[in-house]
Amino acid sequence: MTKRLATACVLVLVAGTTSTAQQVGRFDTERDFFLAHFDLKTDVDDIHSIAALATVLASPRYERVSCHAVAGAYGAQSGLYVPSNDLFKLAFGEHWSDAHKNRDRAIDEVSERALRALKKGGRVWIAEAGQSDFTAALIRKLRIDLPAVDFKDRIHVVQHSNWNEEVTTPADLALVKQAARYHKIPDGNAPGNGTPGFNSPRPIDWRPRVQDKRLRTIWDRAIEIANRYNGADGRYLNKSIESGGLDFSDIVETAWIFGFAEMKDADGFFAEFATTEIVNP
Repeated sequence: MTKRLATACVLVLVAGTTSTAQQVGRFDTERDFFLAHFDLKTDVDDIHSIAALATVLASPRYERVSCHAVAGAYGAQSGLYVPSNDLFKLAFGEHWSDAHKNRDRAIDEVSERALRALKKGGRVWIAEAGQSDFTAALIRKLRIDLPAVDFKDRIHVVQHSNWNEEVTTPADLALVKQAARYHKIPDGNAPGNGTPGFNSPRPIDWRPRVQDKRLRTIWDRAIEIANRYNGADGRYLNKSIESGGLDFSDIVETAWIFGFAEMKDADGFFAEFATTEIVNP
């Protein structure tokens, strides 16, 4: 088994090992760029989803995925933000941007990285764990930098939630659907509909399956943050998390992009990803 450093989005292999580039699902690991946008407002399901995404990206099959995460990619909905910068650092290292703190800077950081992929003929895949307002701002910026490029086949936006669409600024949602290739997939809160059901109201015995120390730390931190802010100060009360379960429904877009959309549920997720042998830094 190829071994790699256990930091999501880092493409450096352990000395002396090799890796073969390949297509993973719809994603071309040689040319494409993966963006994970998290709104973090006000449902804490994003917090569990961050841990789940870090678990996926720690798998050797995704060691060549070029990726970046965005915190605070929210739209027009009201409600309090869920602060989690320390979790982003644990999960993604330096490969994330804080749009909650400085939206313009985050757009510049993300567009710079997306341009690299687009200029070498690659595609940008955006997993919307939230609304599309930030994505619309990114597209506007990329249009300035690449005015001659038709993004319809170059930028792919994947969304699973009717609610996220409803609280996206209408003009922004219209722009994203017009300018990019927009994929609306079935909701990730229930199994048997074409995407995995990653919302479990019952506890999941994940700890025996997660052998990597870094991933355990990420999951522990995610669960602690989610429990602290779930329903707090008027935030949305996630019933599954309140009952001791897990809700990482916002990574079904990741599943669809990377080719494991046929997975059933949270148990199947940990059976598939959390037992991977990883070298701790």
